[in-house]
Amino acid sequence: MRNLVKNLVFILLIFLIISGLFALFARPFEKEKELSLTQLVEEINQEKIKKITVSGNKLQIIYQDDTEAKSMKETESSLSQSLLNYGVDKTKLAKVEIETKEAGGTWTWLGPVLFAVLPLLLFGVFFWMIFRQAKTGAMQAFDFTKARARLFGAEGHSKERITFKDVAGLAEAKEELKEIIDFLKNPKKFLQMGARIPRGVLLMGSPGTGKTLLA
Repeated sequence: MRNLVKNLVFILLIFLIISGLFALFARPFEKEKELSLTQLVEEINQEKIKKITVSGNKLQIIYQDDTEAKSMKETESSLSQSLLNYGVDKTKLAKVEIETKEAGGTWTWLGPVLFAVLPLLLFGVFFWMIFRQAKTGAMQAFDFTKARARLFGAEGHSKERITFKDVAGLAEAKEELKEIIDFLKNPKKFLQMGARIPRGVLLMGSPGTGKTLLA
């Protein structure tokens, strides 16, 4: 049980660390403000836009305060031409830094998918390990119970038959009875010391442990 608790705490700590890393690196994938071309032209004319990055038809927009937004340009024409068609001020547009990049690769779509799927996989692994630990503990307890059932009877003592051979070599029992045997062999020595002859000896123990054979 103690090992199960340790493993659960360890797994929980790993899960929290990984969740924190996902939360940290998932920020680029948070939903951004989306502008229409009309809104983008208004923002440019008000000199609020610092930079526009063009990647295919996608526009990544950075404001003067470094906040970000996104938009889409027209497929048939360039960005400058599209903005001019919507009435952008050429002098204001000239102040905006425009950068062109190649369209995003695999990570553009794979990144959000991984960040959505991996937490589910982590939850699955977490609960699978909990189930496995619980199952292992239950099996160990069951095996221990079976082992006890094989070794002991209903009253808690061994089912195996006790013979004289089993009790003949018990050093502790012989040591306990040694003084009594000496008394019976040499009673005068003990009587001189003031000892009295015992009226009997009571052997204590559970049934079937060899008391009669020992006597």
